[in-house]
Amino acid sequence: MAAHLKKRVYEEFSKVVQVAPEEVPVKKLRLSKPSKSAALHIDLCKATCSTDALQYLLQFARKAVEVESVEGVIRILLEHYYKETDNSVRLKIVSLLGLLSKTQGFSPDCIVDDAINALATEKSHQVLAQLLDTLLVIGSQLPDNLSVRQRLIEMACKHLADTYFGVRNKCLEVLGRLGTVDSPLSRDGEGHASLRLRDVQSVISDYFGDQEPRVRTAAIKAMLQLHERGMKINQIIYDQACRLLSDDYEQVRSAAVQMVWVLSQLYPESIVPIPSSNEEIRLVDDSFGKISHMVSDGSWMVRVQAAKTLGSMLQVSHYFLEQTLDKKLMSDLRRKRTAHERAKELYASGEFSSGRKWADDAPKERLDTNAVNLIASGACGAFVHGLEDEMFEVRIAAVEALSLLAQSSPGFAEKCLDFLVDMFNDEIEEVRLQSIHVLREISTNIILREDQLDTVLAVLEDSSRDIREALHELLCYTNVSTKECVQLALLELLKNLNKYPTDRNSVWKCLKFLGSRHPTLVLPLVPELLSTHPYFDTPEPDMDDPAYIAVLVLVFNAAKSCPTMSSLFSDHTFRHYAYLRDSLSHLVPALRLAGRGGGRGVELADSAAGSGSVESAQVFLQDSLNRINTIHSLEAPGSQDLLDFTIRDLQRLGELQTELAGAADFCATYLRCQLLLMKALQEKLWNMAVPLCLKQNAMATAAARQILEETYKLEFVYSGLESRQVATVHHVRLQARALQLVLTARARKGLEPLITSCDKFLQEVDSFQRLFLTELPHFQESFVGKLLELMPRLSSCKTVELIKILQSTLRQSSMLPLTLPQQLHRATATIIEPTGESDNPLKFTTGLVVALDIDATLEHVQDPQTRVKVQVLYPDGQAHVITPKPGDFRKPGPDRHRLITQVYLSHSAWTDPGHVEVSLLLAYSSSTSSKPGWADSTDSLPPPEAAIEGTIPFSKSVKVLIMPKPARR
Repeated sequence: MAAHLKKRVYEEFSKVVQVAPEEVPVKKLRLSKPSKSAALHIDLCKATCSTDALQYLLQFARKAVEVESVEGVIRILLEHYYKETDNSVRLKIVSLLGLLSKTQGFSPDCIVDDAINALATEKSHQVLAQLLDTLLVIGSQLPDNLSVRQRLIEMACKHLADTYFGVRNKCLEVLGRLGTVDSPLSRDGEGHASLRLRDVQSVISDYFGDQEPRVRTAAIKAMLQLHERGMKINQIIYDQACRLLSDDYEQVRSAAVQMVWVLSQLYPESIVPIPSSNEEIRLVDDSFGKISHMVSDGSWMVRVQAAKTLGSMLQVSHYFLEQTLDKKLMSDLRRKRTAHERAKELYASGEFSSGRKWADDAPKERLDTNAVNLIASGACGAFVHGLEDEMFEVRIAAVEALSLLAQSSPGFAEKCLDFLVDMFNDEIEEVRLQSIHVLREISTNIILREDQLDTVLAVLEDSSRDIREALHELLCYTNVSTKECVQLALLELLKNLNKYPTDRNSVWKCLKFLGSRHPTLVLPLVPELLSTHPYFDTPEPDMDDPAYIAVLVLVFNAAKSCPTMSSLFSDHTFRHYAYLRDSLSHLVPALRLAGRGGGRGVELADSAAGSGSVESAQVFLQDSLNRINTIHSLEAPGSQDLLDFTIRDLQRLGELQTELAGAADFCATYLRCQLLLMKALQEKLWNMAVPLCLKQNAMATAAARQILEETYKLEFVYSGLESRQVATVHHVRLQARALQLVLTARARKGLEPLITSCDKFLQEVDSFQRLFLTELPHFQESFVGKLLELMPRLSSCKTVELIKILQSTLRQSSMLPLTLPQQLHRATATIIEPTGESDNPLKFTTGLVVALDIDATLEHVQDPQTRVKVQVLYPDGQAHVITPKPGDFRKPGPDRHRLITQVYLSHSAWTDPGHVEVSLLLAYSSSTSSKPGWADSTDSLPPPEAAIEGTIPFSKSVKVLIMPKPARR
């Protein structure tokens, strides 16, 4: 009995053990964030007065709200809105509703009904205006929901009769931003849709005459909003817009100027009547005259806008254009009675000339009251008024408008030349600089007279470096009329060079273009410029004189287009040409100079002249890449030699063809990375124990580090890269990371750092997959493609197995073929000052500082204000990195920047002078984006800046001799 009972108990226990895992489910924990709506509800319930509630709402506005919590928060806010009696709290609640409806991923159509119901019951005008603003935000978030837009437009029309101007403003804004453009507002057919379109414009135009100026301004802006959204504004409102140009309030006049301009662009050829006459003119001419009149407005802001607007009216007749430069009304813009009309009037009155008075019937210049002006007298000389305005902003706007109009009309460019040259003497530097830039833009249409050139050259005395360099740039592209003008320009530039030696490169460049543009004018000046004589030998000038080099640059560039000029050269001029051709090849062109009698002459030609065209160089570059793409394995015999020869060829190609320097350097750097990787993965390194190949292991570690540095150069120094090239660079970087990881594991430096490094590497592989998802098909057979196939296994395997997989995959990987984008440029920097040629040290007292002027040109640098740094390296190894101010950067042309700044040097006392090295660095950083929040109030914190990861030298270093002296006691 006991045995049988034991058996029964054992069987029952076995059943329980077998069933237990199925009957008792495992409890899973779910981590959840506290509800935002509940927290807000608790806070608002705790508020004892409206001030506390407002404070809680302000604190809540600074916090981000997740998409899933938005609807609950909105319900809580609406519940408290209906309970609240204080207007300021209700206003803040409505404002929060508008901000929450902007949350990405949330559809605000669920709160439309509540907001419209609140609009119908609200009594406060301020809260009404805020409700309309919230509804406008909701309507903007639902562009495809026509029924919601129709309801919002109806609500806006209903509240247009409100007595508070803020409500009327918001209603007009709703009509302007939500008024239907193409789609009908209801299903009544196309005819009704067009009626609705007309209704929107007529409703808005009714408020052009509102008693409140802010409402009039809002009505014009709403009409402009309709235009921006694609609706064609009716011409019938032109007269209303013109009347608003004489409004008492400057905001209305400013908006009216913009409205008149829009209509002039929509209906330029329409005919409009001139008031109180039977004459008619084009609408664009009439609007041009009316806007010209606004250049004399009492508000300087209206004057600025009117002047800027004139510059974009390119369809205006040349009569009206020329009238803006003359304060006296021209006869072309006056309508006088003809002789027949005057004779008819005399015949009808019965009066004839008696003959007793001399010329009593002669026509007189003075117009009678029946004469008709086609343009308002106040609009005459609009640009003259603008250029003489007391506010420099108006003068700058007038100069810019002159530039735009002169570029489209060569005749007008010639007439406005004197006015622009006069602006070179303006008291404000910004106006002078803008005038020089404008004259540079229209210089192809004009030829400077000697008196005009004299006024232009007077600006070379300006103390501002920017002004002088802008004038040098202007003279590069200016045409002059006589050889006296060329001589005058040369003399003034040499004076400039003597007074400001730092302008040397700019003056030389200016004379280069001046000589190449006027070879026939330079030819008769050559004997005087070179001090040559037909019978006597003259002394040889000093080649270290910058003024003599400037003269030679002018003469040699003129000689390129004038072959007979070389017969006027002395023997030493030929030698100087050879010297300058080597030292200043960017300023001195290639010349074929015929030899002189007695065989003493030489024939000099540019060695690079026959080096081939850009097209043949591009073919050579592509052939080199195709040849490299045949390497299927990095360990194939002959692969290293082929890479070595190709890298050498590409480097030489970049030196010969500057147009392809960026692409050639990029390819050479990429191939150098592959060569380093190939050498690091040699057979003997991986088949021997680490103690037996310490030197090879150290070389492989250094190679991996160098590959990483080169990949950062490839990614951040070159501009114009496409996604394919960036992915290829990241692929090489992953190979270098994997090589570092394998070498670290072989060194056996500890398991914990290795595990951390493995985790980081797997994160980088995952990041590569997310960033370059569209490019993954091109990487299927590559190193990263094989890793992505093994990713589930890599995530769960042990560290030792992961290292073995990485090692085998790395050694079996093949080189990716490289494709080049259309435009590829390398960021470069050239330090002009200091030159590093001076043997005189900069002396300063220990503990104090000395300022060192830096002048450098930057090519193809993206965002230099945040990326370019100046590094100063002292003899004791100290390195200081200085960030220039944003105002130190100028942009003289596309893809070109100029850095003019000062760095301050300081050090302890030295016994002898020493050199410090100055160079420019390019900082790079990973783009860190902060999580977007829904709150856009001013209280929200700014996003954190991207952290700088490293710097890349991209200029040659310049050595400067300094001498810190001990302080005197």
